[in-house]
Amino acid sequence: MFALIFYKWYNRPAMRNVRQTNANIHRDSWVEINIGNLAHNAKEIRKNVPEDTKLLAVVKADSYGHGSVMLAPTLLVSGFDMLGVASIDEGVDLRNAKINAEILVLGAVPVWAIETAIQEDIAIPVFSQAHLNACKQAYKRTGKKPKVHVKIDTGMNRIGIGYDEAEEFIKKVQASDYIDLKGIFTHLAIAEDRKGTQVQIDRWNNIIENIDTTGLLLHIQNTVGTMCYTIPKSNMRRVGIALYGLYPDMPEDNEGFRPDLKQVISLKGRIVHIHEAKDHEGVSYGFTYRANGNRTIATIPIGYADGVSRGLSNKIYGVLNGHKIPQVGNITMDQMMFDITGIEAELGDVITLLDEENSIDEWAKILGTINYELTCRLKVRLPRVYTR
Repeated sequence: MFALIFYKWYNRPAMRNVRQTNANIHRDSWVEINIGNLAHNAKEIRKNVPEDTKLLAVVKADSYGHGSVMLAPTLLVSGFDMLGVASIDEGVDLRNAKINAEILVLGAVPVWAIETAIQEDIAIPVFSQAHLNACKQAYKRTGKKPKVHVKIDTGMNRIGIGYDEAEEFIKKVQASDYIDLKGIFTHLAIAEDRKGTQVQIDRWNNIIENIDTTGLLLHIQNTVGTMCYTIPKSNMRRVGIALYGLYPDMPEDNEGFRPDLKQVISLKGRIVHIHEAKDHEGVSYGFTYRANGNRTIATIPIGYADGVSRGLSNKIYGVLNGHKIPQVGNITMDQMMFDITGIEAELGDVITLLDEENSIDEWAKILGTINYELTCRLKVRLPRVYTR
């Protein structure tokens, strides 16, 4: 399906067995995406989900920065039935790449984009009378019924028809002859909290048990929900971050299955400069690091414009020729420095910032954020290299 072009540095030792989709790369820094690890994670999740339960792979935000077009085929042959995106445009990108799987937009869709959804065979969420009116007009113009999933707000307070209005709204949708109702869903807001989540589950159950759900996809479980909750009135689960080898926040009791995940993303850069910083000399803007004795400093072309937060300055490490090396000085827009004193190295050697051994979770802890946010950041300028 995809013509994979060998990276133009294929013969360089550190780049062997590496392929990617864009040969016009002129940077000494890149993100590596291990498709083999992705397939492993997908199968780990699939084997712990009942066979009669469908799975939706969340590939929004370009698969959390990993590259949805390249990853979708692997997910679909690894046991997943549907793809979830954040917008119509993300769905169209997949269609343009000849991906013919069922696609559901998980976020709100502007009413003027519904015709595009019909044309591209993309299912959309509906949760207001305005949506229904727009669906009716789109059906009149195209002669095709939009595929929809009713989105219920059971407590997230983000988007969706209120849980106290949901039963009446769903029945109205079912009675409409201009809509193809495919499913009903909601989103767990605090799946790591069993007590709070049970409130949402109870609201969901009260709605579902009072409507005819024959032939409908019912989905409430997100990644944590998939791992930790059994909900009978649900026949599809939506999995996101775990596909990419990272764990979400889990309930404290940790009951449920914990799949053996492998981080899919790596971040690497080649040394472009090596020099000596003399005793007491500062490194980078602001001299937040000063050399204690003469130190050998290596520079790689990765900075905060590539998604590596300046807040990580002087707090992370890389790996060079099997040795852990501290990052030193403020991370700048396009470059960062490492102390490689005592390590044999030369220009062109690779420093690895992230891989299976050096998890992005550590960066998230430093910054007080979640791993989701950081993988999404690593997509601005860095080329993607896909490996197995």
